[in-house]
Parts: sequence; structure tokens; C-alpha cells
Amino acid sequence: MIGHEEAWQAWRAAMAGERMHHGWLLAGREGLGKASFARAAAAELVAEPGVPQPAVEAHPDILVLSPLPSSDDEAKKRDEGKPYQLKRNISVDQVRALQRRLNTRPTLGARRAVIIDSADLLEKSAVNALLKSLEEPPQGTFFLLVVHALGRLLPTVRSRCLIVRFHPLSDADVARALDLAAPELDAETRRAALAVAGGSPGAALAFAEQDLGRAQAVYEKLIAQGDADLALRGALAGAIGTRPDRERLGAAIEAARMTVVRTLDTVDDAGKLRLVQAHARLVRLAGEAPIYNFDVGMLAMEIGSLLAAAAPPREGVR
Repeated sequence: MIGHEEAWQAWRAAMAGERMHHGWLLAGREGLGKASFARAAAAELVAEPGVPQPAVEAHPDILVLSPLPSSDDEAKKRDEGKPYQLKRNISVDQVRALQRRLNTRPTLGARRAVIIDSADLLEKSAVNALLKSLEEPPQGTFFLLVVHALGRLLPTVRSRCLIVRFHPLSDADVARALDLAAPELDAETRRAALAVAGGSPGAALAFAEQDLGRAQAVYEKLIAQGDADLALRGALAGAIGTRPDRERLGAAIEAARMTVVRTLDTVDDAGKLRLVQAHARLVRLAGEAPIYNFDVGMLAMEIGSLLAAAAPPREGVR
């Protein structure tokens, strides 16, 4: 775990106190390490002196709720250790199954941890079902809710939890995390990954795993010089690929968004307006991409057009 010392101080101070709050919201942009923090914190919480503790994913007193494989075929891939697709949401049936387990006592000690990864993905009915457990938590049960967009969570959930905010890491910390997680990266991919990270080691690693260095090079040209003859947009479609999966599309859109963010400090007010407009549309695309069946070529053209429109006007052109 790199960074987030304040979060650890808050957690360990609470554990050392007489009455620890039962609900915790771990809030911050995706990729900061909140889920990893939740698992490590849960392991500390349930540990009992002298009692051997299994790994987090096999621990009977650490219950992790996250989206299930999207189909039986995807579940088979998971069981075989292959990459697999997830459902888009955490269902109410999953929450109710969890609640049935909460009717029993913890197995190895006096405490149990429930991790929701992430609360952004709970169906509305699942949130309402979870509220019952947050309002009347079983003795010894503590909830850690990972949340990427705190404002989307119901006020009734927020009011029942302590909020721990996770802030973007420094460039040096992101570089250290990336080097630890992926020491095999070549210099060009590493540079591009750090350029789009925005303080998020997870974003840097996701970008590096998708091998989007070529796309990032095109992004930087588009936002610097535009694309009068559409050549860069054609190159971008090739760099993203003809059949990218959901993860690759998400990483490509996020990299474009961070390219806009990094450029904000280098332009005048008129340039900032163009960049803000491009950013708003990229955020919307990021939300739509997992839901709608976009034509990939058209999506690459859309991303390229947004970046090209945010570029400084050519001399003599308004």
C-alpha cells in the first residue's frame, strides 16, 4: 500500500477506540487503491491473537460483495483463471444472500467485515435492502463501502457511515506503484501511463495493461494541433483496435479525458472553455460506453473529434 497515510490513521485510531463505527465509506476516484485498502483494513479488523488467519478472499469473516460474472460461460472462464466479463451491477439478490449470512456469528473471532466493491454498482433495490443492515447492524459486523462517485450514493447511506476520502497520489508515488506492479514496462508505455494517471495508480496500470501507448501519442497530437485532414482520427481508430473489449474502451476514454485535464493549465481562457466542453462529453461517453453498443470506429472518431475541437485554432482560422 503506497500513500493514504491519513486513511490508515483514521482506521487504526477507530480500531483502538472503545466504540468503533460500524459503517465506513471509502471515497475517491477509481484506481486509488480503495478496494485494496478495504481488504487490508478488514484483515486487521477480524484478526484474533493466536488464531491463524486465511487469505482475505478465503476468510469466512470477510464477505466481499462485487459484480458476478455476466453469464455461465464467463463464470467458467473465472473458474479456469481466464479473463472474464462482469455484470454491470450488484443485485438485490446478492445483498439478500449476504444478509442471510449475517444472521450467524463470526467464525474465527468476534468481528466480521463486509466489503462492497463498489457501492456505485448497487442496484436501487439493492441499496434499499442494504440500508436495513446499515440501520441495524449485527453485533460485531462492520461495513466498508468502496465508492468512486460519492454524490451518486443516497444521502440515507452516507448519513449512516463515516466518510474516509482518498486523494490522488503524487506523481512520484504513482511511479513507484506502477514500477512495483509492472516492472516489465518499456519506457514509452511507462511514460504514457504516468501521463494519464492523474494521481491514480490503478488508472496508470489499466492503461499500461491495454497497451494504448500509440493511442496516447495520437491524443497528444490531436489536442496540440487539431486534425484538419482527418488523418489523426483514422490513426486513432487503428490504435484503439477494431474489436476492443469493455475494459480497453474504458481505458481509452479515460486516457483521453486525462489528456484534456493535463492540458488545462497550459491554455488561455478561450482554450479552457474548449477543454471543459470536451471533458464534459468524454465523461458522458465513459458512462455510455458500458451500456450502449457503439460502433468502435465511430467512437474513435468521436473521441478524436472532441480532442481536435479542443486544440488551439490554426492561424487565420476561427
